[in-house]
Amino acid sequence: MDALAKLETWAAPKRTKWMGILRIALGTFIVYKGIIFTIDINSLQAITSRMDILFASVGLAHYVIAAHIIGGSMLAFGIFTRGASLIQIPILIGAVIFVNFDKGFLSVGNHMELEVSIIVLALLIFFFIFGGGKWSLDELRRKDIIMHKT
Repeated sequence: MDALAKLETWAAPKRTKWMGILRIALGTFIVYKGIIFTIDINSLQAITSRMDILFASVGLAHYVIAAHIIGGSMLAFGIFTRGASLIQIPILIGAVIFVNFDKGFLSVGNHMELEVSIIVLALLIFFFIFGGGKWSLDELRRKDIIMHKT
């Protein structure tokens, strides 16, 4: 039995309905941030340009926007939840370490961006471990697979 199947077996009985509400809210928030980044792509490129790699700012900015809009939608609907979470995790690690950490906790101009990034990162790790929950397309897909096996 591979690691993902063991994780699924362990996490399945622990899923509750509140997890679905939390996942939908998280996915909606990530899509919202993707739309905000799309509207103000220049500030996102300014943030990513600190890496001093040729074309990194443009490529990373477009990756972040696409991952947030597509991955956030996938999270909100609960389809391939673990994959959508996995796509978002490196972005949030970068946001915590490279973007927000130097501003510090609870700084005046920060507007709690670091704290929000840490919370979103923790929730993404949570949904990577537990999956989509009871109110998700993953659950419907899982039930459909079980129904066709019998």
